[in-house]
Parts: sequence; C-alpha cells; structure tokens
Amino acid sequence: MKIGGFRDDRSGERFRAAYERALRELWPGPKETLDVPTAFGTTRVYRAGPPGGRPIVLLSGAGGNALMWHRYVEALSRRHPVVAVDTVGEPGASVQTAPIGDGRDGAAWLEELLTALEVTEARVVGCSYGGWLALLHQIHHPGRTASLVLLDPAGFADPGWRFLTWAIAGGLAGMAPRPLRPPLARAVSNSTILETELMRMMRSTMGFRRGLPAARVLTDEELRRVRVPCLFLLGARSALHDSRQVAERVGALVPTARVEIVPGAGHALPTDHPELVAERVLTAAR
Repeated sequence: MKIGGFRDDRSGERFRAAYERALRELWPGPKETLDVPTAFGTTRVYRAGPPGGRPIVLLSGAGGNALMWHRYVEALSRRHPVVAVDTVGEPGASVQTAPIGDGRDGAAWLEELLTALEVTEARVVGCSYGGWLALLHQIHHPGRTASLVLLDPAGFADPGWRFLTWAIAGGLAGMAPRPLRPPLARAVSNSTILETELMRMMRSTMGFRRGLPAARVLTDEELRRVRVPCLFLLGARSALHDSRQVAERVGALVPTARVEIVPGAGHALPTDHPELVAERVLTAAR
C-alpha cells in the first residue's frame, strides 16, 4: 500500500511554491490555518466564517485540495463556518504518514479529523472522490454528519475509457496557451482548465504519487445505510457515469436523498455551475 508524496525534494519544492502562490491569489478573505494530526498523517484545514454553529465541510475530488473551493468560500462563510480540507494522500499541504488501504480507512481518517475539530453535526460537501469518502464516512460513522451534498460523486461506476479520455484531454488542454482554453474547455467538457492558478498548481503535481485507494462501486447494502438528508447533484454530461442510472439507483435505495441532474454540466460540475452549486449548498445548510 502506498503513501502519498513527491518522488524527490525538487518536485515537492516546486509544488509547494505553486500551492502557496495559488493560496495567496485565490483565497478570498480571512482564514485560520490548522494542521490536524491523525493516525494517517497531518491534515491541513482552512477555517473561515463565524465561530460556532454546524460547519460546512468541503472535500475535494481526486488530485485536488482545499483550493478548488476558492470560488465558494466567501458566499458560504457569510453565515456559516466553513472547513476546507486538504485530503491526506492528495497533493496539498497535508502530509500522509500511514497507508489508507480502502474506503473504510478513508472514512476513519475523516472521522478522526472531525473529532479533532470538535465537529458533531457536519454538513459535508464532497466532490467526486470526496463525495465517495463522505458517503463512506456516513455509512461507517453515523451520527457525526447532519447532511450531505454530493457533487457528481464517485462510487457508482468503475472509471472506464470515457472518463480516462476526459481526464487526459482536460490535462492536455490545460497546458494550452490561455487564449485557446475557452474553446478547448467547451470541446472537452472540462471548465476546470479555465482556472489559471489551479491549473498552474496542478501542473506542478507531476512528481506526486497519490496514496489513496480507487473509489470502488458502493453496494446496495451500503447505500441503504445512508440515513441523513442528502442532495446528489449530477452532471447531465458526466464522463464518470450515466447520471440517469445513478439517479434511479439512489432514488430506489436512499429514501432521504434528493437527486438533481444539472443540464449541460459535466463531471467538472463545481466550475461548470458555481452559482447553482453554491445556492444548493446554502439551501441544504439551512
């Protein structure tokens, strides 16, 4: 089992410089920076918003970190405490020291983190891989999560050639000169490549070895154990799965769930429709 990290000091230094630059350029206001120890490593967390209350906890997709939420922090933190997380095992400011072998380990890491932060009624927002972790945490550690918002979550199909092609095409398009990116973003259905600072940071992760298990497909039994209110926001053009099939399965197995398929959106839902996603998160947090 792998532990996430950079292959050499030079790669790590290059990434840290890009990460710090992105943090300075993108983070919209005051924040508290915490490095929280867990059995799997030290987890970097950024907190914003008013003290007290039930926080909105933000989990990124694979290969990402807390900075993917920079467009959301200001709107979400006006009335709610916000906790943006660099997942252990992903490229960010967290430092993994022990392997995360499967989804149960990932859920245990999140439980340790929320316990250390004294979060008892989390409103967890998870994108893609972060959505898979959020679901597994609620399944294995019920009682700490008050609600879930899941943005085109992983765990409903094995990534096939279509998703791999989408990811590779997005990575290549993100290296194009900035004036060429808008038409390329439309062509490959990946609006993330329009985020200049994030793409600079992502390019600096080339020397990173990811230390997390693949998101396996959740079983019917597991989904039936999801008991909290949850909103599934699915991209109609998602490259990860057939959104209508996911909606039907969730509707049949998770009675506390609402499902919305967002027209025109792909797997990059948070950057495709940030205003819609922010409004849905705030509505779920009431």
